[in-house]
Amino acid sequence: MAALPPAAAPDRALVFDMAAAQVHFKSTVRKNGFSQFKVASSETARDINRRIVLNLVRKHQPISRASLARRSGMQRSTVSAITEQLISERWVVEGATGHLPRGRKPTFLHLNSDRAGIIGVDIQPDATTLAVSSMDMRILAHESMATGHDPKDFIERLGRRIMDLMRAHPKNSYEGIGISVPGRIDISSHKLTFAPNLHWSDVDFKTPLEKLTGLRVELENAANACSLAELWSARHGENVSNLIAITVSEGIGVGMVMNGQLVRGTQGVTGEFGHVSLGMNGPLCGCGNRGCWEVMASNSAAVRYYADFSSVRKGEVGSKSNMSPVPFSDLLRLVEQGDPKACKALDQMAHHLGVGLAILVTGLAPDVLVVIGEVTRVWNRVGPIVADVIKHRSFTHANTRIMPTDPEAWPRLRGAIALIAQQHFTAPQMI
Repeated sequence: MAALPPAAAPDRALVFDMAAAQVHFKSTVRKNGFSQFKVASSETARDINRRIVLNLVRKHQPISRASLARRSGMQRSTVSAITEQLISERWVVEGATGHLPRGRKPTFLHLNSDRAGIIGVDIQPDATTLAVSSMDMRILAHESMATGHDPKDFIERLGRRIMDLMRAHPKNSYEGIGISVPGRIDISSHKLTFAPNLHWSDVDFKTPLEKLTGLRVELENAANACSLAELWSARHGENVSNLIAITVSEGIGVGMVMNGQLVRGTQGVTGEFGHVSLGMNGPLCGCGNRGCWEVMASNSAAVRYYADFSSVRKGEVGSKSNMSPVPFSDLLRLVEQGDPKACKALDQMAHHLGVGLAILVTGLAPDVLVVIGEVTRVWNRVGPIVADVIKHRSFTHANTRIMPTDPEAWPRLRGAIALIAQQHFTAPQMI
């Protein structure tokens, strides 16, 4: 028999949702000020309660009904009714029976991760990764395809690959398709509007893919998607509500969760710190500006630094004009082998990465800064440089933790999957 877990205090974040769910509350329509509002119906309250319980099962499984009541602050009868509904709908399954010295033995509940599948898509300039995931965001299968330059051709190829992937991995149902992109999505049109590293603009992924697959499609900036996935993960603790995710690849993206809410801005373009200039005399960026953070601290920047350090007089063998760019992954291998020029290039990248992170720490004081990308492979070298720059450039004494992610954990892909999974585990927006 499984042992009963210790009593738990109500989840603070969920208690707030519970309070909102048990009263008829007014939700401000921000764009229209305080003149308009919606009143929550009893159906909305039940839906919020249901999502709270399902999310607690996801986070704390295996968990008993009594523990669900303690963590949520709901009445046991309410929890019992909700769990029976979730079981009948196959979202939750019963598992082992717990042991108590007296009274009824509790039955532990688990999320039925195999109830449905999710398709996740991570688009990057060179290659796009597709995956099938279970409802607990466990990646079951993945494959890659070339991204290409023509967005219309790419969307057609992507749609065919998604259909092939679903046929190869049949499920009772698929919940939807989550797509992370290295650019910004207009929150009203759902189109990709700003993606300088893809050289695409005004691209509609949602309409053609939904028409082809019959599934809901959700798109989000890669850094935003990663910040959601990180907030969902258990590794940052229950009390973290201010988190920033920084994706470092050909460019730099920033996703912000502040007070537990993803920050998108009016048009969905908030967070473009990668295009904040660190020096107007710096290199030209794809956005048209000079000295942007991403041209100083991205993978492409490190490759450029290495080429500069490796160049000799023009016309000689091995000069910069005769050299092909070194892939960033190869540059990292050279760093691991102790190549002095590669190490110098990486150190310069790390310094500028720290400069930008210091701006985020000074201006926003998040609980956690999560760095995502291949650069985390050599964080033992990069991390101390970043920490030193932040120490000397940020004077707010913010207690911000800088945490790298493991590239093998597919953070961007899991972020795309989270876009679909979250609809069942977070409270509906009252707007």
